[in-house]
Amino acid sequence: MSSVLTSREQAAPVTVRHPTARRARPYALLAALLGFTVISIDVSAVNIALPAIRSSLHGGMAGLQWVVDAYTLMFAALMLSAGALADRAGARRAYAWGIGLFTAASLACALAPGIGSLIAARVAQGGAAAVVMPASLALIRQAYDEPGRRARAVALWTVGGSVAMAAGPVLGGVLTEVASWRAVFLLNLPVGAVILALLTRTARSPRRAAPLDLAGQVTAVAALAGLAYGVIEGGHSGWTRGPVLLALAVAVAAGFGFYAVEKRHHAPMVPLSMLRNREVSVSLAAGFAINAGFYGLIFLLGLYLQELRGMSGTAAGLMFVPLAAIITSTNLVSPQLAQRFGRRPVVVAGQAILALAMFVLLPLTAATPLWLVLVLLIPTGIGGALAVPALTAQLLDSVPGHRAGTASGLLNALRQTGGALAVAFFGSLLAADGGTGSGTGSDTGSGTGFSLAGMHESLLIVGLVLCATAALAAWLLPRSRHAQ
Repeated sequence: MSSVLTSREQAAPVTVRHPTARRARPYALLAALLGFTVISIDVSAVNIALPAIRSSLHGGMAGLQWVVDAYTLMFAALMLSAGALADRAGARRAYAWGIGLFTAASLACALAPGIGSLIAARVAQGGAAAVVMPASLALIRQAYDEPGRRARAVALWTVGGSVAMAAGPVLGGVLTEVASWRAVFLLNLPVGAVILALLTRTARSPRRAAPLDLAGQVTAVAALAGLAYGVIEGGHSGWTRGPVLLALAVAVAAGFGFYAVEKRHHAPMVPLSMLRNREVSVSLAAGFAINAGFYGLIFLLGLYLQELRGMSGTAAGLMFVPLAAIITSTNLVSPQLAQRFGRRPVVVAGQAILALAMFVLLPLTAATPLWLVLVLLIPTGIGGALAVPALTAQLLDSVPGHRAGTASGLLNALRQTGGALAVAFFGSLLAADGGTGSGTGSDTGSGTGFSLAGMHESLLIVGLVLCATAALAAWLLPRSRHAQ
């Protein structure tokens, strides 16, 4: 056995790491960065295109909510086991599969003749994005063996994703105004082609045996889909209707089924023992609340600026430029603050600032000066960008090294779930407070169901949730002064 290992180690520098792998590093990093960028843009850019989609495809508020949530829910749910798929298939192969499917699904979105076909294509997009995200990190890990170089590569990958997520509304607005909402999806085609070309220049990825928890994956998807359907349709058509009650019952049953499966599976995708760690559970709750606030707000503001204020897609997108700049700069400062003051104060302060951002937007009306709207958005950019890097580091330090990938995937899944459920819940509040959408997206689209009262209720609720998770973090996270 030792002789076999020795021969592989002797061969590795020639065939894998030197010089081939060294020359392939830039291609692997650029491919990973582009993939993470494009799936991040699709999370937020579509929000600005929603009014144009409603006008073009005649969808009501519920249809618009599903355009956002079909992507985000599949992204969140399938991410739990996508890491194992990347291990089994190899990072490069899994990444190519994910990018290929994402590109094809983007074309289907751009060509969608109706709201139903668009939602179906968004489901495929979200599933592909779930494969792309962990595979892109695995690609970087494979290309960079040295910890220092790998840390810099991962930092660049992280900043690129943050910039893309923040700039998504800007790009979505400009493309929608200059061309069409379909251009938001068509942009993914040349990017996907470039990524696939770059992958041909990267080193082959090894495969390893990684168990798949298919029963856990199916119950997780069923639980999230049932909950989202129940919340969206309940807000539009009434909470006592048969389909709504059935969807909520499915969500509850699937949730219990997920617990039972994970408890008995020999290699669960969500080890229940991990959730009993209070640092892990608090970090997951905080991640859920942060994304609920941030993506819920983008959903609301995109409709507010265009439907209530009558702004064009380009103008509405440009309103997010200062927010993107603030998020990028705060992301860079957050690790330094955590190093100086400790992670817990940074995590707590970030959530408190984001909660404040929800509260200061409560006085918004149709006549609020736009310069004041921009000023009031400043805490939004600071809060989440300040908390997330320290929160991620805190979570990874609270689990054993071999659980780091599982913990990271779970955090990202909970964050995406928070954003998806916020869109579902906020849209139901908008409809309940005098919305005009049909609930099914089948009417003539005379309005999206937007109301200031529903917006204010949404902001108040998510602000209170953020206050609660900030208090939990202050109480339960360790008092370590410095980051490790």
